[in-house]
Amino acid sequence: MRPHLIRTAASTADLLSTPTPTAAAPLRGVPSAWCPAATAHELWAGVHLREFDPAQGLEALAIRAQRFTPRVSLEPPDGLLLEVAGSLHLFAGVSGLRRELTAECLRLGIRPVLAFAPTPLAALTAARAGQPLIITDPAQLVGQLAQLPLGALRWPEETCARLARAGVRTIGAVLRLPRAGFARRFGVAQLAMLDALTGRSRDLRAAFQAPVRFRRRRELDCELSDRGQLLEALAPLLAALGAFLTARQYGVMELECRLVHRQGPPTRCVLALAAPCADEHQLAALFSEHLNTLQLPAPVRACELRADQLLPQLPPDRCLWQPGEHGGEAGERSGGLIDCLCARLGPEAVYGLSLRQEHRPEGAWTVTRPPPVPVRHAARGRAPPAPCGTGPKRPLWLLPAPQPLAAQNGLPRRRGPLRLMSEPERIETGWWDGGEVARDYYTAIDGHGVRLWVFRERAAPHGWFLHGVFG
Repeated sequence: MRPHLIRTAASTADLLSTPTPTAAAPLRGVPSAWCPAATAHELWAGVHLREFDPAQGLEALAIRAQRFTPRVSLEPPDGLLLEVAGSLHLFAGVSGLRRELTAECLRLGIRPVLAFAPTPLAALTAARAGQPLIITDPAQLVGQLAQLPLGALRWPEETCARLARAGVRTIGAVLRLPRAGFARRFGVAQLAMLDALTGRSRDLRAAFQAPVRFRRRRELDCELSDRGQLLEALAPLLAALGAFLTARQYGVMELECRLVHRQGPPTRCVLALAAPCADEHQLAALFSEHLNTLQLPAPVRACELRADQLLPQLPPDRCLWQPGEHGGEAGERSGGLIDCLCARLGPEAVYGLSLRQEHRPEGAWTVTRPPPVPVRHAARGRAPPAPCGTGPKRPLWLLPAPQPLAAQNGLPRRRGPLRLMSEPERIETGWWDGGEVARDYYTAIDGHGVRLWVFRERAAPHGWFLHGVFG
């Protein structure tokens, strides 16, 4: 009697420990310890947007989805991922969150398919397959995904066709294949995707960051037409903008002020800056210059500030010497000077010079608007400029067109004979565009000690020309 009782107890224990033949049963060939413990603390919502027009953009929906969780990832062209484990208690569980998220999509005219799973790829794959699964237990993940079609993984068509010829058309069937043989025949990328799907490896997703912008409006107590009073009315908005930018370490490149009237369209005052700025006092001074030249069609009843182009602002470089002393750089102040000149003289009156990739001296520079602002090469990831003296010397003043020089005994003359002080620098280029040049350049000194940049043509009649004057 006692042996029979022992066998009965053992049979009951075996029956309780044996998984039932349901969809959640582990598949053959998949290890039991397939899921790391970290996935048990995450729950991902996969959103597949059916009949979605990419022109609408995923960013608009991602910004709205951030009211449910800060961890939102884009899955172009038609998917989103949300990590919602910490948000379930705010929406009465998975059902409430599904209902709210579906309603948010329908407000944009989008029909979504939502699925929930412990891994992001599993949630997205189930949603793409059109199966609104809710998998909260990691132990049931593989069994629930087993019947999904292999096409939901969006593997290359050639890979799916080869697997279909072998009779493998579902995720469960591909998970039963030997790992080593699968990697040899189809590559490690698909095997790594299977590991991320089932939780064998971590699947890290880049979080979507909504674009930072500033918009603030102020209703005035009375209508204003005086420029000084308008600037005082803008002061609180500029102070709020300065605090906003400083807290986020951003700078504004373009700032728009809209002056609202009782009737008619608002008057726009756009402030384009040469460098990112977060100083409210500098912005107020620039707006003062703009308001002095602005024609108001009617009194102003409200004002609004808008800043959509925000860039990370790097801390300024501090030099041992002040600007102008012993080679101290003035790059930190050049942006403010350019902005002040543009505000007073107009943007068309201020321009800068920049270099071009061209060997011919007359084409090696161009006019740029707005003027370029000196940037820190280390901050931009570029190498610093070459130190002075490592390249060929160039004059500060370059003539618009080379001037012919007289010659005597093969040497140039300009108010007397010129002394050649350097070895020839040969520039021979431009044969591909019809502007071919072949010149030998020299540094010369005239009778008054002025250093000149002259060249001699290599082609007959070997004339001499003046091209620049050194400072």
